[in-house]
Amino acid sequence: MKSLVLAAATLAVLGAAAPALAQPMSLSGISGYGTLGVEDLNDNSANIGAVTGRLGARFGRYIGVEGELSGGFNSARADVGGTRSDVSLRDQYAAYAVGFLPILPNADLLARIGYGASDLHVSQPLNNDFNRYQTTWNAGVGGQYFFDGANGVRLDYTRETADRSDLDANVFSAAYVRKF
Repeated sequence: MKSLVLAAATLAVLGAAAPALAQPMSLSGISGYGTLGVEDLNDNSANIGAVTGRLGARFGRYIGVEGELSGGFNSARADVGGTRSDVSLRDQYAAYAVGFLPILPNADLLARIGYGASDLHVSQPLNNDFNRYQTTWNAGVGGQYFFDGANGVRLDYTRETADRSDLDANVFSAAYVRKF
């Protein structure tokens, strides 16, 4: 199932990018954007909230790249190694290739695929605290709508598939978008 989601996201990015690859690219078509929003990370045992910022570059209408940085703002109770624990997100970062599909002059659908890392803090009874660092392959879809030429909102879903653990997560986010 993990590879199916990753393959579908890859095809969506490549499908959205195909028209752009058929055209010559010039530097005049590059634009930038940033987002600031909130995320809900859910791994089926805990929900953790985070504040997320993204910076991205869009090359023409269909292709882009973005980086994101998140910091957690709450903790959740979860079962870690058979022990009830408090889990919180210290920080999370990722880089993505993004495919955009304009559906209206002020609205886009998007698909993204990338790689990231998370630093979790786990607190267990008897002062048994530790940090857990994990890397993930990420794939997601979403949409954005602009109210004017520069300001808008973005909603997206990302599936994070952990490399060496069972801490896969569903991530839902809502953000303010600013083009520059």
